[in-house]
This record gives sequence, structure tokens and C-alpha cells, in this order.
Amino acid sequence: MMLPAALLLLGALTAVVAPRLLARADWPDREPVVALWVWQCAVAAVLVCCALSMTFSAAAAWHAVGGQVFATAPSAAVEAYALGTAGPWAATTAVALACGGLWSAAMLVREVGRARARRRRRRADLLVRAPLLPGEVAVSGRLVVLESERPDAWWLPGAPPQLVVTTAALRRLKGRQLDAVLAHEQGHARARHDWLLNCSSALAGGFPQVPVFAAFRDEMHRLVELAADDTASRRFGRLTTALALVELNEHRGVFGPCPTPQAHVPARVHRLLTPPDRLTAARRLRLTAAAALVPVVPVLLAFVPGLRALG
Repeated sequence: MMLPAALLLLGALTAVVAPRLLARADWPDREPVVALWVWQCAVAAVLVCCALSMTFSAAAAWHAVGGQVFATAPSAAVEAYALGTAGPWAATTAVALACGGLWSAAMLVREVGRARARRRRRRADLLVRAPLLPGEVAVSGRLVVLESERPDAWWLPGAPPQLVVTTAALRRLKGRQLDAVLAHEQGHARARHDWLLNCSSALAGGFPQVPVFAAFRDEMHRLVELAADDTASRRFGRLTTALALVELNEHRGVFGPCPTPQAHVPARVHRLLTPPDRLTAARRLRLTAAAALVPVVPVLLAFVPGLRALG
């Protein structure tokens, strides 16, 4: 039974080829939302390949599992998979992949737990620094102003979500720049970018030796910012959004010659000031549809022996 090995090979090929193709493409920065979708589909395809390989390996190694997997399949289709010809590697492969799946789930739970703990700490600190007045009720989307000499602004998810802005940021942000910052952070919240970041960080942290997961995490952090920039610029203009980014980050030294943790900010500002041409609607649709088919390929491969036997 060569199907599990073929699925693993397909997953490895996808993990190697997809990041290279995306790195060479010139459109991800022009269409960050489409690029986010393509990345998710590529990683989903790798995970689907591993899950299907685990399923068929377990079905070949243990008759009880095979009986459940092929419970409703015709006998001709079951015979086409040649479950009885599997070698001793089937059980090992199934156990190894199952352990990988459990480890991935554990890493995701850990990452979500850490994110919630950070959010609770920040919310508790916020209540200390900006407590509700007697009779005041927390309102969704409430703007909270903190006294600080550092210009900063961030979106605090939770119940209710809040935009936090420091007094230094209010002094620096001019005109509609504060509205652009609010639109940027709301873009993160509406698109649930926190879940994308949690999932990508969980995979990269759980499997640091797998390059595709590290690239997935790095690209998620970069592309979600570009997507939120586009959300703000569509409402308040690219110049206003770029100036807001400069005002909030200039004191961090990100525009100097030495690299900083926010080294991507100058590139974001340059992108806003010199906007690249967007792809046509037809090409965006083709890329979206093609990416959606990538996770379907391993499913079709898994059905090939049965369909061939029935056909």
C-alpha cells in the first residue's frame, strides 16, 4: 500500500514548493488578503496530507481502524487499497503522525492560553491606569486615553474590545490620522488576525525544524499588517495612514540605519506612499480559486484507487 507514502511525498513537495513560489511572486505585497488566503491553503494542504496518510496507515496497520474507515465502502473499493499488503512501517507511521497531530493541538492550546493571559494582564493594567468612573459602563469600541510620554496605540481585544491611545500619540497624530489608526486596528479585529497569528506561531513553535511553518509565521505577521494598512488607507487615504505610521514609530528609531524589531515599518510607509498597481479582479479570483484547490488535491489522490476500482 503506497498511498500513505505518496501523500507524505505530496505534503513534503507542497511544503517546499509553495513558499518558494510565493517568495518569487511579485503580487503578495500588492494583494495581501489574497496572499494570506494562499498561505493558509498551502499549509492546510500539508496538514491534510499528513492527516490522510495517518488515516490510511492506521487502517492498514489495525483491522479495527480499517473497518471504521471503510465501513460503507464497496468491497471492490476496499480491495483496491490493498490494506493487507502494508508492511511493518504502517503502524509506526500512523503513531508518529498521530503524535505530531496531538503535539500541534497542544501547541495551539498553549499559544491561545498565552495570548489570553497576555490580554488579561494588559486589561488589568488598563483598568488600573484608566479605571471606569462611578456609574460608567464599558462600551464596545471605547477609546481609552492613557497618560504617557511614548506615542503608542493598540487594539485590545476582548469583551468589550477597546482602542488604547496614549496622550503623546494624541499630540502627534494630526487631523484624521487617529481615525486611520482606529481603522487599522479595527481591520485586525474584524479579520480575526489574532487567530491567524496564534495558529502560525503554534505550528512554528511546535515544529521549529520545518521551514514552511517558520515562513508561514513570518509572512502572517507581515501580511496582516499590510492588509490592515489597506483597510485604513481605503477609508482615510494612503498619505494619512503613512503619516500616522511615521508619527507612532519615529521615536523607536525604525527609520534609522540600524535594524530594529519594527524594521518592516519603513517598507509599509514606502508601500503606502508609492502604491503598487492592484491585480485585476479576474486574476484575484483565479488566484483565490487555484489556492482553494490545493488542499483538495490530496483528498482526490486519496480517492483515486477506490474510484479506479469502481470505474
